[in-house]
Amino acid sequence: MAFLMNQMLGSKLKSFADGGGEGGSKAGADGKETAESKGMSREEFEEYQKQLVEEKIQRDKDFTTKKAERANLRVALRDKYRLPDSALDGAMIQMAGDDVDLPEELAKMVDEDEEEEETSNSFLNKLQNMDLDELKTKAQSRVSELRQTAEDKCVLM
Repeated sequence: MAFLMNQMLGSKLKSFADGGGEGGSKAGADGKETAESKGMSREEFEEYQKQLVEEKIQRDKDFTTKKAERANLRVALRDKYRLPDSALDGAMIQMAGDDVDLPEELAKMVDEDEEEEETSNSFLNKLQNMDLDELKTKAQSRVSELRQTAEDKCVLM
């Protein structure tokens, strides 16, 4: 707790004691922050720097995971609508470790859409599942049957 209080109020109290902080910052010669410029002891400053690095690593990890989840969703939608795959999405999923799942809410949405498509017997759904070669042979045989029947019944043909 003392660390946080020192962190939040230390620089303001020092600038007040120095006459309004007109001396400028106490950063090192190379422009980097030092323990003295932050108003901390060396151990506190090292702990602070370590905490900053850990937080940055965690943010980067979370960001990569979110990007991989989005890529995973795009892959699922491309599979669903039979669109071409994207190499970027595959690379993003691999970069995150291949164990990325869709968020639960998005997975529910995709599942509900699939269930709706399975239950609906729409014309387009039937058309996609039809065998065109079989349809062509049936049509040709039906036309030849009709022609044969017409020739049998009609004297002019």
